[in-house]
Amino acid sequence: MPKKKDELEAICDEWLASWTGTDEKPLVRCYTEDCYYQDPANPDGINGRKALAEYFAKLLAKNPNMTWKREALYPIPDGFTLKWKAELPCPQRTVHTEGLDIVLLDGGKISHNEVYFDPTPWRQALSES
Repeated sequence: MPKKKDELEAICDEWLASWTGTDEKPLVRCYTEDCYYQDPANPDGINGRKALAEYFAKLLAKNPNMTWKREALYPIPDGFTLKWKAELPCPQRTVHTEGLDIVLLDGGKISHNEVYFDPTPWRQALSES
């Protein structure tokens, strides 16, 4: 049964908040055991929560002050499409970027997550340090 938009927004906002910090556990808890995750650094995707936890642990350790904000959420069958803005602090400057996620849910947890954004400005800022 599709969730109401306010329920989807609550799930989304809790998930986005868990991207800030160095502890991957709250973030990983947002995903199902058999989840699929894809982003520009992992174009072939990551399967399963265990592998995802390893990736998130490394990513958050290197980028603990990332912040993500929901700009718009569009309900779709079994989930939502999210338009977001992010601040990605780097040693020399903070990168402001925006992107789009496709999120499918199973029992209120993310079973499928595809992340789309241009990582070029972030990579350039990281190489400046």
